[in-house]
Amino acid sequence: MNPAEWLLRTAKLKPTNPALYHGEDLVADYAEFARRAAAIAGALSQRGIGTGDRVAVLMKNCTEYLETMYGIWWAGAAAVPINAKLHAKEAAWIMENAGVRLAFVSAENGAELDAATPTCVMETIVAPGDNFSALYEAPPRELPASLDRDDMIWLFYTSGTTGRPKGVMITAQNMSAMVSGYTDGIGPHSEQDATLYAAPMSHGAGIYNFMHVMSGGRHICPVSGGFDEAEVFELAACFERVSMFAAPTMVRRMIDHAKAGGATGDGLDNVIYAGGPMYFADIVEAVEVLGPRFAQIYGQGECPMAITTLPKSYVTDRNHPHWRERLTSVGFQQMVSRVRVVDERGQEVATGEIGEIVVKGDAVMKGYWNNPEATAKTIRDGWLWTGDMGALDQDGFLTMHDRSKDMIISGGSNIYPREVEEILLSHSGVAEVAVIGRPHSEWGEVVVACVVAEVGQELDLAALDALCTDNIARFKRPKDYVVMQELPKNNYGKVVKTELREMVAAIP
Repeated sequence: MNPAEWLLRTAKLKPTNPALYHGEDLVADYAEFARRAAAIAGALSQRGIGTGDRVAVLMKNCTEYLETMYGIWWAGAAAVPINAKLHAKEAAWIMENAGVRLAFVSAENGAELDAATPTCVMETIVAPGDNFSALYEAPPRELPASLDRDDMIWLFYTSGTTGRPKGVMITAQNMSAMVSGYTDGIGPHSEQDATLYAAPMSHGAGIYNFMHVMSGGRHICPVSGGFDEAEVFELAACFERVSMFAAPTMVRRMIDHAKAGGATGDGLDNVIYAGGPMYFADIVEAVEVLGPRFAQIYGQGECPMAITTLPKSYVTDRNHPHWRERLTSVGFQQMVSRVRVVDERGQEVATGEIGEIVVKGDAVMKGYWNNPEATAKTIRDGWLWTGDMGALDQDGFLTMHDRSKDMIISGGSNIYPREVEEILLSHSGVAEVAVIGRPHSEWGEVVVACVVAEVGQELDLAALDALCTDNIARFKRPKDYVVMQELPKNNYGKVVKTELREMVAAIP
């Protein structure tokens, strides 16, 4: 069940197949890809890292990212992927909580991390860089470590309502189930196919590597290291049969670029959108402008990319009497998952009624790292309580209606208000604060902080912004600050965020 076995198998069967690309330049075929992973595993073994250990990957998208992940698995350890956009203090907290022994970092992240590296990290390796390249010369580990289905291979940190991230333990079996669900909903891949890493490899885009490793397909890391719509279209036309993961905001930018420059999306095979709400008008226009290339996946860190799917045939269908409703849904349950909508007691609600979405299956996480209380609250009788609200129709299509955790999704990234609120409340001049999301045409939502000053004090908004800059990732910073006399509250003293959103929306 070790993913490195999948790489080794492909390297034996299709050694000369092109594997890793930096832009249009070939970096390694599958034989070299596997050799590098085995050497990295050997270097990790020399450092005493093996089964059960955690290794952080705080890197921007690059071919070394894939070599690193497979090297970690080849050694039997678990990868701890960390969003490269996080503040150094946030990344350090994750490393310390996970008990990371070694960290692979991009140069920029490594420089920022220097002053914050926790004591548990015995070594930091910069990739690409000389100390990373030196790993290629280590005596390779001949075979991948033996892992069982319940062994953790991916420790993904997702923020919670407490304001601190929680480590989601994903096992080898969870990943295998995710692959099966993808193959059923999106379709199989062949060695002629390619995957383009335009979204962060620390998230869904990264775990979508497996299907292409198994088939011997190509892996393309853009020279930009991220998402640039012009670059995406150029690479797709160059390689053809390209699949990619995209947040809805990325899809919107692709539409606008195509309309402005006449691009048709030639070479794009699958654009799999997820990570936030897709507006009905946007996906209709996406199909009109770029053709039948789009499919949808709904998942969570706790059930990675494996809850529901809306395949391309349903996204492009305009003949079914309920095609509009289906297009605004997140699809139907994947073959590896059971999906229900329940009330607060766990009883299924009637068709069409709104309740909390729960899911059960082999893709559901093992639990939260060192957090049995949160695990027991989230997984009950084998069912994962997602915190998302939705409704099922008579044909099993799931429509999202709200997020019970007040999470903000901006540009495909999850932002939890409590985390931002705690930073702002550390300022001596802030008496109260409530952070909400405000709809935005490009980003889906932007962060807005509603603040109440301490009596007799005048807030310096620039100082608040600087406080956020020093402690949290830039994408989490409020785009606007609204100073209020008081926050709307119910009889229990709880801030009524629905009312607060209406008040903010009414501000010219």
